[in-house]
Amino acid sequence: MKTDPASHQRMAERRKAGFEKKKAAATKEKGLLIVHTGTGKGKSSAAFGMGLRTVGHGMQLGVVQFIKGALHTAERDLLGGFPNCDFHTMGEGYTWNTQNRDADIATARKGWDEACRMLASGEYDMVILDELNVVMKYEYLPLDEVLAAFAARPADLHVVVTGRHAPEALIEAADLVTEMRLVKHPYREQGIKAQQGVEF
Repeated sequence: MKTDPASHQRMAERRKAGFEKKKAAATKEKGLLIVHTGTGKGKSSAAFGMGLRTVGHGMQLGVVQFIKGALHTAERDLLGGFPNCDFHTMGEGYTWNTQNRDADIATARKGWDEACRMLASGEYDMVILDELNVVMKYEYLPLDEVLAAFAARPADLHVVVTGRHAPEALIEAADLVTEMRLVKHPYREQGIKAQQGVEF
């Protein structure tokens, strides 16, 4: 449908007025609890995009990866090279590779101890807890303990949690939740393997 220039201008003016009104009303700042979940690709990628913004602003970033420890990832190489990024990879790989629940619980606890140090220290502007949702899904960590640590964090600290199957209680507690929805994936439909720059 083609819109005439005058109608387009009126519509644009209404949009601008609405935007400016919302912008003027949004005056508060606080540390956000952000959750990226869902079956689609891009949860960690979106989190590390925010992490890159954080280090780009000269702010302090903390990262704990809970699952991908056995995998080489470019985000670890890049972000871990910045002096204002504290990057820890604790996982031993996907749970179907380890096949040892006790070991997975111990590894999750080690990662969570590091995460708790970051959350409580007051030294960070953002903490990314990559694949923590997966850890909670398999009950490697108590959900109540995780939520209590989030609630007790400094008021201006942003926390980003990624992974499929975010618990409902975490979604309820979060300020910002994005669900990545799988529509198509080259691995599933075409048998295309994970590739550099796309998946890792």
